[in-house]
Amino acid sequence: MKKDIEDKVKEIIDTNFTVEDITYVPDLEDTKLTFGNKGLRFHSTVLYIDMRESTKVLNNHNRPTVAKLHMAYFHIIVKIAKSLGGEVRSFNGDGMLVFFQGTTKSTLSNAVKAAMKMKYMITQDEIIRKKFEKYSPIDFGIGLDHGKILCTKVGINGTNNRDLVWIGNVVNKSVKVGDKLSSPYHIGISSFVYDNLTDEVKYHVEKDSWGYERKVDMWQESSFIYNDQYQKYYYTSYYWSVE
Repeated sequence: MKKDIEDKVKEIIDTNFTVEDITYVPDLEDTKLTFGNKGLRFHSTVLYIDMRESTKVLNNHNRPTVAKLHMAYFHIIVKIAKSLGGEVRSFNGDGMLVFFQGTTKSTLSNAVKAAMKMKYMITQDEIIRKKFEKYSPIDFGIGLDHGKILCTKVGINGTNNRDLVWIGNVVNKSVKVGDKLSSPYHIGISSFVYDNLTDEVKYHVEKDSWGYERKVDMWQESSFIYNDQYQKYYYTSYYWSVE
C-alpha cells in the first residue's frame, strides 16, 4: 500500500495538468473527468448557502427531527435553484453550492433572484415558517460571486470513494460572504455581482407621497477581508415572493 500511494502521488505531482473549457456544470458521471490530471473550467455565478447554529438545533432535538428539518430546508433550496437554471452540487453538512453557468447579466441575476426566493420561502411563507418554528426557526446566510471555476475529480473508483472539487476564488469568496450573514440580512453579493445586476434585482420601485415612482437600492455596502485586503460586498434583507 505504501508504495502504491507513493507512486500515485508522484504521478499526480509530476504530470502536467490539462484544462478544458466547457459551457455547462459538470457532474460525477461526466466522462471527461477521470482521476487523471485533468480539469474542466467554466464561468458561473456561485450561490453558497449555509445554515446557522445547526449544532444548537442538533442539541435541542432528536435526530429524526433534525433530519426532517434538513430535508425540508434542502428541498426548498434545490427546487428554487433548479427553477432558475441552477445546478446543485456539493451537499456538505448544512451547506450547499449551486452553480448558475453562464456569462450574461441575466444568468447572474437569476442566481440572486434564486437567493431572494429561498429567503422568502424559508422566512416569509406562512405555512413553511410555522412548520419550522414548531421546532426551530431556520437561520442561514447566502453568499454569491461570479467568475471562472475549475472542477476536477478526486478519490478512487467506487461510488462512495469519489467526489468533485470546485476550485477558484469565486467559490471561496461566496463562502466568505455567506459566512458573514444571518437574519435579517440573509443575502450578500460580491462587488462584481452587484455591478452586473439587472435592475429588477438591484432596485425596489416605490411611490412617494406625490405618487411618483422612484428607485430604491435594495443593497447596502460593507467590506470583508480576502487575501489580506479589504473588499466590498453588498447585503440585503429583501426577498422575492414565490407564486
